[in-house]
Amino acid sequence: MTDTRGSARRDGEAPVRYAPGTPCWVSLMVHGPDRARMFYEALFGWEFRPGPQQLGPYVRALLDGCEVAGIGLLSPDQHLPVAWTPYFASADVDRTAETVRSCGGTIGVGPLDTDGAGRLAIGSDPSGAVFGIWQASAHRGQAVTGVPGAPAWNELTTFESERVAKFYAAVFGYTEEPEISADLDYVTLSVESRPVAGIHGVGNGLLRDRGPHWTTYFTVADVDDTVDHVLHLGGQILKRPHDSAHGRVATATDPEGARFALVQTPR
Repeated sequence: MTDTRGSARRDGEAPVRYAPGTPCWVSLMVHGPDRARMFYEALFGWEFRPGPQQLGPYVRALLDGCEVAGIGLLSPDQHLPVAWTPYFASADVDRTAETVRSCGGTIGVGPLDTDGAGRLAIGSDPSGAVFGIWQASAHRGQAVTGVPGAPAWNELTTFESERVAKFYAAVFGYTEEPEISADLDYVTLSVESRPVAGIHGVGNGLLRDRGPHWTTYFTVADVDDTVDHVLHLGGQILKRPHDSAHGRVATATDPEGARFALVQTPR
């Protein structure tokens, strides 16, 4: 895990439509959605309303009436990890899915329509990290960012950044911006000169039981207080709060083991 590098949009409502390649939604699939809703409601102040049911029971999380994330039931026949999954915007999910396959990735779910809200697919990159693709219709995606309880950034932890960065650039048209450092393997992915996601290569430091994975950062008002709240609610802390050039950050898991990160941006 490295420092958070910003977000596609810091304050206010989301744009009318996300540019292709921009992270536009995050979704958590768990075995116990009721427990997950209680955890995140207490942690972030989320409220919930029903969402598309094509993949099973699913709710959208709201902050002050603005949609920020989704939580659904992970059924036994869905061979997906219990994890927060970022979705990247696409103008044509079927074409993007074909590009994923032609570039060495896989598509495990879809493409399929979701109650008129849009069209989605879930795939994995050549290293095995799972991500989603979203073609918006009625549901544009995340409606707010830059406020406590909303997603701020998505970062891929993998073995090495160069090869997998080329995969995402080929699929979504990103501009790659490698970190110039002898001791840090990091690539920032940008859309229209705007940083939207990061790839951190950790070599043999990657946990074999976890494998390559995406981590979503959520904005909080106070990382240290939120960490205490995570523990009180039955979650775990994987990396204690520490200061970085981009704010104070920590890494945690919810009671079912889904990883997420917390970021308190400098005032």
